[in-house]
Formats: sequence, structure tokens, C-alpha cells
Amino acid sequence: MKLEIQREHLLRPLQNVIGVVERRQTLPVLSNVLVVARGEALTLTSTDLEVELVTTTHIPVESEGEITIPARKLFDILKNLPEESTVHLQLDGDRVMIRCGRSRFVLTTLPAAEFPTLEDVPFEVELNLAQTTLRTMIERTHFAMAQQDVRYYLNGLLLDYAGGELKAVATDGHRLAF
Repeated sequence: MKLEIQREHLLRPLQNVIGVVERRQTLPVLSNVLVVARGEALTLTSTDLEVELVTTTHIPVESEGEITIPARKLFDILKNLPEESTVHLQLDGDRVMIRCGRSRFVLTTLPAAEFPTLEDVPFEVELNLAQTTLRTMIERTHFAMAQQDVRYYLNGLLLDYAGGELKAVATDGHRLAF
């Protein structure tokens, strides 16, 4: 894998997916971000085995490949590079070299095959609604969600679409928000 990209075009997508990357993981690969360079696209994926975040940015790729890179270290490096700078990423065996100007960084990687992927769930219904509407629904119900209940199904929010109407429901076993 070899590519050249503007700092901002890599930093922005990384900021979008780094939210689920924990500092201390039971599996070392979960602290990494999966970087896939194919064709004219660079895809970044991160997961905590419950949530998977994927983002794609369109850039020219010199040579294709995929690898996992330590997410926080990559984020810290990119954040501290000068704005409007060009970043060169090159995979060399089990290491990735990041170059920008006179700066050089070498990060140890893990194989992309070790990165867990969540299965794709086909959706029965596709909805288009205003972001403010969805945000309002979540704000009015999220307080009733359980935080770390062993009954994992209480740790989320039910979105139910029936009869042309979308409903949001949350409960922690003691209170219910609808």
C-alpha cells in the first residue's frame, strides 16, 4: 500500500471513526483502525465489537493494500502535523511509514485479516428524515436507556417503523421513554 494524501483529507475521516476505539482493549487489533486503499478510495474502519464505524474518502491510490494501524497514534501524529501538508503513507512489511516534510514516523501494524468485521444486516425499510427530527427523538428518549446493564438489549434504543410512523422507545427496566 502506498498513497499520498492531504493531512486534512486523512485527519477528518479518522476523527469520524476514532470514537469507538478504546485505549485499553482485550484484543490488540481493536485499538487499531483498518485502512483499505483500493482504486480511487481510502476506507477507514474501527470497531469495539458492538459498534462499527466506516468512512470513505476519494483519493488517488498509488498502490493498493489493506492494513491495521494504531488509531490513537496515527491520530496524534496527524493532529500535530502542519495544516495543508501532504502526508505519504507506505506499507513496508509489518510496518507503515508516515512521511511529511522532514518528519518520519514508523508504526507497527497488524494484519487486516485479524480485524473483526460485523456482519452486514440487510434493511427492510429505508427512511429519509430531517436530522433535527431524529435528533429530537433521540434526545427525548436516551435518558431512559440502560448504561451498562447485563441485559444488553436494554443498553440501546428501539426504532420502530410501522404504518408510516417512526417510534423511538428506550427503557432501563425501571422507566420507559416513548
